[in-house]
Amino acid sequence: MLENSTLSELKDKKNLLAFSAGVDSTALFFLLTQHNIKFDIAIVNYGSRKQSQDEVAYAKELAKQHNSTCHLLDAQKIDTNFESNAREIRYDFFEELIKEHRYDNLLTAHHLGDRFEWMLMQFCKGAGCAELAGMKTIELRENYKLIRPLLHVDKNELLEYLNTNDIKYFEDKSNLDEGIKRNSFRHKYSNPLLKEHLDGIKKSFKYIDEDRDALIGDIKVKSIDNFAYFNNSNNVRSNIYAIDKYLKSQKYMLTSNERELLKTKETLVVGRKFVVVQNSDFVFIAPFSSQKINMTKEFKEQMRILKIEPKLRPYFYENREVFQKIKELFTAI
Repeated sequence: MLENSTLSELKDKKNLLAFSAGVDSTALFFLLTQHNIKFDIAIVNYGSRKQSQDEVAYAKELAKQHNSTCHLLDAQKIDTNFESNAREIRYDFFEELIKEHRYDNLLTAHHLGDRFEWMLMQFCKGAGCAELAGMKTIELRENYKLIRPLLHVDKNELLEYLNTNDIKYFEDKSNLDEGIKRNSFRHKYSNPLLKEHLDGIKKSFKYIDEDRDALIGDIKVKSIDNFAYFNNSNNVRSNIYAIDKYLKSQKYMLTSNERELLKTKETLVVGRKFVVVQNSDFVFIAPFSSQKINMTKEFKEQMRILKIEPKLRPYFYENREVFQKIKELFTAI
């Protein structure tokens, strides 16, 4: 069920599995064990369901049985926008663990159904080919790789694996709530289509991945504190894809109008939170502030000589260490 190309990325590496005790992550736990892949697990207890304590106990039990570490976060109560806030909490937790324990890979149990429902949702609100392609099996992050070993596998295949091998797992009843948009798409559209056209959908995603790789170049985004930059690829779609991906990591989603403006605007403030500057050599992304700052004449002159976009100058003025590092990029041109 796990592909050899993915397994080769995991062998002899320090792996962290995002675990929930549900169907997907439990199946991935035992599949990894079956292939002798070493890993630790991380689970977040949101305390929103009575079943949560049983799931945590199961995670600890499995970790003990298989000589791995179980990292646990008891999250504070989430009062609003549960889905979005819960995701932010768990990924902040995972990335803290990765940094502290120097994990090479973060493994998540996203499967074909997750990818397909995402594609349908994006298609219905307006998206290009790269956005419709959605999740990738392997994504390079700044300090680790995000790997989704089950992205080609249907959930029914995972259920069959668990039931055939008499493996315990938990069902999250909130997944049945069609008041949640993601669940609505899953039950009304993606699940019925997968049931009837599974082989064709799997083949289509292979073609889509090939097309995305041809359309979107591999761009490495570098960051210094909360400032990000990368070399201009001279491919508008690739640049926007990289900008969008970085901003998502900062909890900001570009609007369709902002995507269109980025095609033609050299400088754009998005969401009143970030300023994006695209010049012939680099693309810069920095927090935006509309507050007027009194800069010294000496600093203003440096900005003028280096031809730095005015909307970037307040950030550089207040973050001199970042500016000194970025200054090397400008002077090297």
